Amino acid sequence: MPSFDVVSEVDLVEVNNAVDQANREIGTRFDFKGVNAKIERNDSEITMTADADFQLRQMQDILESKLIKRSVDIRSLDIEEPVASGKVVHQKIVVRQGIDSDLARKIVKMIKDQKMKVQAAIQGEKVRVTGKKRDDLQQTIAMLKASSIEQPLQYENFRD
Repeated sequence: MPSFDVVSEVDLVEVNNAVDQANREIGTRFDFKGVNAKIERNDSEITMTADADFQLRQMQDILESKLIKRSVDIRSLDIEEPVASGKVVHQKIVVRQGIDSDLARKIVKMIKDQKMKVQAAIQGEKVRVTGKKRDDLQQTIAMLKASSIEQPLQYENFRD
């Protein structure tokens, strides 16, 4: 039976490259001269450190522009509130990987509510959709693309 998987993945290599480019731009910008400002990435977490809150906002804009240029969807970022500790302000940004169980249930419910001739099953951090016809699967993909899901979705392993 034809099937495909609905996943939400971010290329961490591209995120790493964007962080490096943002750090280079911060190092060369005039408004960051003599300021202790840096962006670091550990696994799927990005930490920004600066002396003031407005500098964090500028760093966030720089990072988002670099991510967009590298084709990373910024909807996959979970931006936390800045935390001040002493003279330094920190902000964490979590890069969401995979589909959590609540979102997976929401996707399955959306597919079932459309009453299409496809079945959706949650398999770990992805949702597998199977059906008898390719056209039904393509309609399902179009419906999911048109929906207002807050996380970017990719469709892979389309099999006949």
